[in-house]
Amino acid sequence: MRVPFTKMEGAGNDYVFVDGITAPFPQERGPELAKTWSDRHFGIGADGLILLVAGQTAPVRMVMWNADGSRGAMCGNGLRCLARFAFDRGHLRQRRFAIETDAGLRRVELLDGDQVLAHMGVVTTQPPRAIEVAGRTLELVPGNAGNPHAVHFVADTEAADVLGIGQALQQHGAFPDGVNVEFVQVLGPGRLRQRTFERGSGETLACGTGAAVAAVAARTAGLVHGETTIVELRGGTLRIVGPAATLAIEGPGRTVFAGEIELPG
Repeated sequence: MRVPFTKMEGAGNDYVFVDGITAPFPQERGPELAKTWSDRHFGIGADGLILLVAGQTAPVRMVMWNADGSRGAMCGNGLRCLARFAFDRGHLRQRRFAIETDAGLRRVELLDGDQVLAHMGVVTTQPPRAIEVAGRTLELVPGNAGNPHAVHFVADTEAADVLGIGQALQQHGAFPDGVNVEFVQVLGPGRLRQRTFERGSGETLACGTGAAVAAVAARTAGLVHGETTIVELRGGTLRIVGPAATLAIEGPGRTVFAGEIELPG
């Protein structure tokens, strides 16, 4: 059995997308296939697998697995790409619609060109916490955008120990379910630079939900101001827009290539 797929990316955060509406897909094999197909040497190469299926309270639903096969509840970049994927596959005619996710309903809007706006709802942060990790004490700002995050403000993202700290926090008692870790540098009153270690995928070129949490954390700390925060990521730039903690992510959702892959026996 050969499975049609589309490789898409949002600011470098890339996923394998499969249309489970047009043809049935064995969801019970999602964890296995996500791990196999995400491999960048022996598979398609991606940060995970996202399946498009029919929704119950919205036209479509997003089902996602990270590169290690673990289930993901939310991905801002993946959500924007899925909106473009569903529209391009002809499952929707309107350019504004809702998508079901494991984190709840999320509204999306297809803009000009490859830009997509994804409403994330209420993004929350907690007061900073001093946490012992990897032989040092770090100040982390826990947050949530439908998935767990921890923001660490740094002077220079390029000098940050993203791999060491990110891996260590996946096993930390403060985050029993793992955590996405944002290393954030303040560039100006409305601009941030970010690197992210994503649970289940390692360092990725972008993290949309992480950018939203970082924007809220920076606003709360008085480090950025206004209702628009530009977040520079290794794979591109995202705009975090909206008042207070009710935010939307604006950025690209692009097709890289499409093909077919054999379903392993």
